[in-house]
Amino acid sequence: MSARSNGTAPLGSAILGEPAEPVRRQRIRIQSLLTLSLVATHLVGAALVAALINVVIPGPSVLTSDFLVVTAILAPVYVGVAIVLGSVMFTRGALRRLRWALEDRPPTAAEQRIALQMPWRITLEQGGLWFLGLILFTTCFGLVDPETIPKVALTITLAGFTVCGFAYMFTEFALRPISARALEAGTPPRRRFAGTTGRVMLSWALGSAVPVVGLILVAVFAFIRPVTTTRLAITILVLCTIALFTGSLLMYLTVRSTIAPIESVRFGMRRIEDGSFDAAVVVYDGTELGQLQTGFNRMAEGLRERERMRDVFGRHVGRDVAAAALNRAETLGGEEREVAVLFIDIIGSTGIAASRPPTEVVELLNRFFAVVVHEIHVAGGFVNKFEGDAALAIFGAPVAVDDAPGRALAAARRMAQRLETEVPECRAGIGITAGIAVAGNIGAEERFEYTVIGDPVNEAARLSEFAKTVPGHVVASRRALDAASGEERARWTLGEEVVLRGRLESTHLAVPAC
Repeated sequence: MSARSNGTAPLGSAILGEPAEPVRRQRIRIQSLLTLSLVATHLVGAALVAALINVVIPGPSVLTSDFLVVTAILAPVYVGVAIVLGSVMFTRGALRRLRWALEDRPPTAAEQRIALQMPWRITLEQGGLWFLGLILFTTCFGLVDPETIPKVALTITLAGFTVCGFAYMFTEFALRPISARALEAGTPPRRRFAGTTGRVMLSWALGSAVPVVGLILVAVFAFIRPVTTTRLAITILVLCTIALFTGSLLMYLTVRSTIAPIESVRFGMRRIEDGSFDAAVVVYDGTELGQLQTGFNRMAEGLRERERMRDVFGRHVGRDVAAAALNRAETLGGEEREVAVLFIDIIGSTGIAASRPPTEVVELLNRFFAVVVHEIHVAGGFVNKFEGDAALAIFGAPVAVDDAPGRALAAARRMAQRLETEVPECRAGIGITAGIAVAGNIGAEERFEYTVIGDPVNEAARLSEFAKTVPGHVVASRRALDAASGEERARWTLGEEVVLRGRLESTHLAVPAC
């Protein structure tokens, strides 16, 4: 499915590409997204820590020569090493553990589990780097001045949690193509708190709870080490501003990751409403939303199968009969209907079958019946059944039509003209009549078919047989001619009366006028 075939990007964002793109391009795309997002997150986190420690959080100043080695040498070196490890080395290691996706093969159960847990694994690795930084810098600052320990530890801890939250959201986003490939192997069992609820709670905790905890701790430290009202106000304003920004951004990312699968399902449903039953969405979310995507695909598959069965059913019994059967409960029995009947039978079919190979006979019959079926459908009738080299068509049942006899007569004329030019190898006798017949379901409860029984059917068959002996090979009964519209009746000429084989009464014949 193309990137825009369902009205939206298949993976929820255009920058993620398509699941079917070349493996090498997909690897470069994922590696680039992971590296850039993690580098930016760590840099912003490091800058935030520096600003909070040096300016915002109350406590002893670290902008003195005593801390020069820590702030001017150790901090930049550690930040650089952490960024290289966290953003480059760790992501390369992650992609090595996802080698199955790059080898274009389905994952094993263990590989699927690793792929779906990869965002958490990468996030924990980033958190480990911040934890090491917490220990390192708290120790270094504490060795110079123990009173700096609370604010250094508090600042790095709060920033580390926030950075880990963004790292998780960005990593989960960048690894969607891998998750989609993993979920193709089947939906894994859900882990508690790992669904949509856990994702929202994580966003709340890191975007709201962590800053609030920071404010609480600042207030507690203010009791232990009193600060000026101005300094406390500045601290609260800055922390609240940071909380508003980070909280809103984390919530936006969470909402987008939640809405994207729903949008894919919504666009898929729109395609189905438009009649495109081949609609399918890419399943890339491992939460309940992924189950929603999977459920939509199963629903679409069921609709495709139902539509295919409807199509096959309609081809076998006729579209009108199929529609009538699907729209109401079918029971055995029938009802009297005023119908017109057309019967067509190939002349000399035995000789054709004996003189031609079977495949050639089938090809010839298909061309013959293509003309027959088309003209009957155009005239508003339906082919009730095929009988080897013959066909029975009904006009007026199961769906009532105006001027059923006129439609049948017109179909017979056009059919004879087309067969003469398009299928000259086949000559056929065509008989048309009209009258009251019983139309309904015949058979048993477990297997029945819709058919028409009555004198008009028998008469049409006999007229078709008689038509084989007259020029033009098309014969209708006067009963059909009298019931037809004046325009169509004018195209026919009455002829002799004959007693058809197997009948007691004579039939007044009519043939096309030209």
